[in-house]
Amino acid sequence: MHAKFLFTLFALALLTVNSSKADTTPPAEQICGKWETVENNLIVLVYMKDNKFQGKIIWYSDTGGKPMDYGTDKRNPNPALRSRKILGMSVLRDLTYQPDTNSWEDGIIYESKNGREWNASVYIDKHGLLKVKGYWHFKLIGKTMTFHRV
Repeated sequence: MHAKFLFTLFALALLTVNSSKADTTPPAEQICGKWETVENNLIVLVYMKDNKFQGKIIWYSDTGGKPMDYGTDKRNPNPALRSRKILGMSVLRDLTYQPDTNSWEDGIIYESKNGREWNASVYIDKHGLLKVKGYWHFKLIGKTMTFHRV
Protein backbone atom coordinates (compact mmCIF):
# COMPACT_ATOMS: atom_id res chain seq x y z
CA MET A 1 0.00 0.00 0.00
CA HIS A 2 2.84 2.34 0.90
CA ALA A 3 4.56 1.81 -2.51
CA LYS A 4 1.32 2.51 -4.35
CA PHE A 5 0.89 5.76 -2.42
CA LEU A 6 4.46 6.85 -3.21
CA PHE A 7 4.00 5.99 -6.89
CA THR A 8 0.77 8.04 -7.03
CA LEU A 9 2.46 10.95 -5.28
CA PHE A 10 5.41 10.77 -7.70
CA ALA A 11 3.07 10.67 -10.73
CA LEU A 12 1.15 13.71 -9.46
CA ALA A 13 4.42 15.58 -8.91
CA LEU A 14 5.48 14.83 -12.51
CA LEU A 15 2.13 16.02 -13.86
CA THR A 16 2.43 19.22 -11.86
CA VAL A 17 5.95 19.88 -13.17
CA ASN A 18 4.93 19.15 -16.78
CA SER A 19 1.82 21.33 -16.62
CA SER A 20 3.75 24.18 -15.02
CA LYS A 21 6.27 24.01 -17.91
CA ALA A 22 3.43 24.38 -20.42
CA ASP A 23 2.06 27.34 -18.47
CA THR A 24 5.43 29.14 -18.57
CA THR A 25 5.51 29.36 -22.36
CA PRO A 26 4.98 33.03 -23.20
CA PRO A 27 1.68 33.53 -25.10
CA ALA A 28 3.52 34.86 -28.16
CA GLU A 29 5.58 31.66 -28.45
CA GLN A 30 2.66 29.22 -28.21
CA ILE A 31 2.59 29.20 -32.02
CA CYS A 32 6.12 27.71 -32.11
CA GLY A 33 6.56 24.04 -32.93
CA LYS A 34 5.52 21.49 -35.53
CA TRP A 35 2.02 21.73 -37.02
CA GLU A 36 0.36 19.27 -39.42
CA THR A 37 -2.63 20.03 -41.62
CA VAL A 38 -5.85 18.26 -40.65
CA GLU A 39 -5.64 16.60 -44.10
CA ASN A 40 -2.30 15.11 -42.95
CA ASN A 41 -0.46 16.22 -46.11
CA LEU A 42 1.88 18.93 -44.79
CA ILE A 43 3.95 19.63 -41.67
CA VAL A 44 5.29 23.12 -41.02
CA LEU A 45 7.79 24.12 -38.35
CA VAL A 46 6.94 27.52 -36.86
CA TYR A 47 9.73 29.37 -35.07
CA MET A 48 10.71 32.86 -33.96
CA LYS A 49 13.49 34.81 -35.65
CA ASP A 50 14.25 38.46 -34.94
CA ASN A 51 11.03 38.81 -32.89
CA LYS A 52 8.87 37.71 -35.82
CA PHE A 53 7.41 34.30 -36.51
CA GLN A 54 8.35 32.21 -39.54
CA GLY A 55 7.34 28.81 -40.87
CA LYS A 56 9.03 26.31 -43.15
CA ILE A 57 7.95 23.02 -44.71
CA ILE A 58 9.53 20.00 -43.02
CA TRP A 59 7.34 17.27 -44.55
CA TYR A 60 4.71 16.97 -47.29
CA SER A 61 3.02 14.13 -49.16
CA ASP A 62 2.34 15.59 -52.62
CA THR A 63 5.33 13.90 -54.25
CA GLY A 64 3.71 11.85 -57.02
CA GLY A 65 5.70 8.81 -55.92
CA LYS A 66 9.04 10.64 -56.02
CA PRO A 67 11.30 11.36 -53.03
CA MET A 68 10.24 14.39 -50.98
CA ASP A 69 13.40 16.33 -51.78
CA TYR A 70 12.62 16.02 -55.50
CA GLY A 71 9.85 18.66 -55.57
CA THR A 72 10.79 22.18 -56.58
CA ASP A 73 9.09 25.57 -56.58
CA LYS A 74 8.38 25.34 -60.32
CA ARG A 75 5.49 27.86 -60.31
CA ASN A 76 7.43 30.66 -58.65
CA PRO A 77 7.11 33.90 -60.65
CA ASN A 78 10.85 34.45 -60.24
CA PRO A 79 12.63 32.05 -62.65
CA ALA A 80 15.73 32.07 -60.43
CA LEU A 81 13.70 30.48 -57.59
CA ARG A 82 11.97 27.74 -59.59
CA SER A 83 14.67 25.19 -58.83
CA ARG A 84 14.58 25.64 -55.03
CA LYS A 85 13.38 22.64 -53.06
CA ILE A 86 9.92 22.65 -51.49
CA LEU A 87 11.25 20.65 -48.55
CA GLY A 88 12.75 23.21 -46.16
CA MET A 89 11.20 26.15 -48.02
CA SER A 90 10.02 29.14 -46.00
CA VAL A 91 6.27 29.52 -46.53
CA LEU A 92 5.31 31.83 -43.66
CA ARG A 93 7.14 34.95 -42.57
CA ASP A 94 7.01 38.21 -40.65
CA LEU A 95 4.11 37.40 -38.32
CA THR A 96 3.97 39.60 -35.22
CA TYR A 97 2.14 38.70 -32.04
CA GLN A 98 -0.81 40.90 -31.03
CA PRO A 99 -1.52 40.36 -27.31
CA ASP A 100 -4.87 42.19 -27.39
CA THR A 101 -6.32 39.61 -29.84
CA ASN A 102 -3.99 36.70 -28.99
CA SER A 103 -3.22 36.35 -32.68
CA TRP A 104 -0.27 36.71 -35.04
CA GLU A 105 -0.80 39.32 -37.73
CA ASP A 106 0.72 41.17 -40.67
CA GLY A 107 2.56 38.18 -42.06
CA ILE A 108 3.02 36.76 -45.54
CA ILE A 109 2.20 33.21 -46.63
CA TYR A 110 3.57 31.68 -49.82
CA GLU A 111 1.55 29.11 -51.75
CA SER A 112 3.89 27.02 -53.89
CA LYS A 113 1.06 25.34 -55.82
CA ASN A 114 0.48 28.58 -57.72
CA GLY A 115 3.55 30.66 -56.85
CA ARG A 116 1.61 33.41 -55.04
CA GLU A 117 2.07 35.29 -51.81
CA TRP A 118 -0.83 36.35 -49.61
CA ASN A 119 -1.27 38.39 -46.46
CA ALA A 120 -1.43 36.08 -43.43
CA SER A 121 -3.07 36.01 -40.02
CA VAL A 122 -2.87 33.17 -37.49
CA TYR A 123 -4.57 32.20 -34.24
CA ILE A 124 -4.99 29.13 -32.04
CA ASP A 125 -8.64 28.23 -31.46
CA LYS A 126 -10.20 26.95 -28.22
CA HIS A 127 -9.51 23.35 -29.31
CA GLY A 128 -5.79 24.01 -29.75
CA LEU A 129 -5.96 24.02 -33.55
CA LEU A 130 -3.83 26.47 -35.50
CA LYS A 131 -5.85 28.51 -37.99
CA VAL A 132 -3.82 30.13 -40.76
CA LYS A 133 -5.69 32.56 -42.97
CA GLY A 134 -4.29 33.70 -46.29
CA TYR A 135 -6.03 36.72 -47.79
CA TRP A 136 -5.53 39.57 -50.21
CA HIS A 137 -5.68 42.89 -48.29
CA PHE A 138 -9.04 42.11 -46.60
CA LYS A 139 -9.44 39.33 -44.03
CA LEU A 140 -13.10 38.87 -44.88
CA ILE A 141 -12.15 37.18 -48.12
CA GLY A 142 -9.55 34.47 -47.93
CA LYS A 143 -8.76 30.84 -47.28
CA THR A 144 -8.11 29.28 -43.88
CA MET A 145 -5.94 26.22 -43.33
CA THR A 146 -6.26 24.23 -40.11
CA PHE A 147 -3.35 22.48 -38.39
CA HIS A 148 -2.98 20.32 -35.29
CA ARG A 149 0.16 20.23 -33.18
CA VAL A 150 2.52 17.33 -33.87
